[in-house]
Amino acid sequence: MLAPQSQVLAEQEQERATALGGTPVASLTPRRSATVCGTLRSVTLRPRAGVPALEAELYDGTGTLTVVWLGRRQIAGIEPGRRVRVHGMISTSEGATAVFNPRYELVARAGD
Repeated sequence: MLAPQSQVLAEQEQERATALGGTPVASLTPRRSATVCGTLRSVTLRPRAGVPALEAELYDGTGTLTVVWLGRRQIAGIEPGRRVRVHGMISTSEGATAVFNPRYELVARAGD
């Protein structure tokens, strides 16, 4: 049997994230520090309590993590489709798994 394309893409994303040393989003525990690797699906400017906040959705094949940089309107290299590795304290925000002001590393794209 052939797997649906979305399942194949998710498995490939999981393999890349694991190879980069990331913890799967599906196994994250709030109030614990973690490193997560994946691809940014969206990046938006969403003010929080009157403070600018750059918010991104990171996908690793097992789920999504909301990444928030408070006080930032933009960050060079943080754009949809970019692969990143983030490290920080895992929390929940508005019912979603999130990390605020993480350390981050842009991961080189294939062919770079």
